[in-house]
Amino acid sequence: MPSAPGIERSDRLNNSPRPGMRSIPRLTHIHIVDFLQVTEPYRGFSMLLSLPAVLRTPRITLRKPRTADIAVIFDAYAQDADVVRYLLWRPHRAIADTEAFIAYCIEEWDSGRSRPYVLAHQGNEDAAIGMLEASLHAHMIDIGYVLQRKYWGAGLMSEAVRAVSEAALALPHCFRVQASCDTENRASARTLEKAGFMLEGKLSRHLVLPNLAEEPRQSLMYARCK
Repeated sequence: MPSAPGIERSDRLNNSPRPGMRSIPRLTHIHIVDFLQVTEPYRGFSMLLSLPAVLRTPRITLRKPRTADIAVIFDAYAQDADVVRYLLWRPHRAIADTEAFIAYCIEEWDSGRSRPYVLAHQGNEDAAIGMLEASLHAHMIDIGYVLQRKYWGAGLMSEAVRAVSEAALALPHCFRVQASCDTENRASARTLEKAGFMLEGKLSRHLVLPNLAEEPRQSLMYARCK
């Protein structure tokens, strides 16, 4: 059984239980449908940071979460112990867990603090197969993701990560997109490498992964910068 291609983020948004998370061609046809603007204070002045409301790649759509996603996500992967093995939350035991999570995602999106994108296949955008959250900061974006197990190995998450990182780094004030993963989660490491991320180093005693241990584990830090 391959490792779950999930990312463990170190920012505050990934500290609550939620399902938010191979070789591919460079994406040259990302269609930006709409822009949402976010203003954050940074060292005494405001810096404009924006991300698309919708991204489309050759195979998938990244869009805003909605209440209709609750049952789909619960059935698709939120209960799957293999999917959440390397993540910061435990498998959902009841659909109420996923309902609370989606409500949280919609609130985060509307507030402008993050973009918790739902992933769906082109032509079937109502069927969520995973999520990718981009946490917005003054000059950088921190990402985390999760993907339904039956789609592992198809390069879909690398495609999504590349789309988000390229859209972010095209912004004048975004200089860095980063993600961390457990040192044993080789599937996540490969996903990031194939999306153009570079390994920067190891973080000791970084994150507690409740499905693996009670003590903080070592992580790998990856980033794309400009």
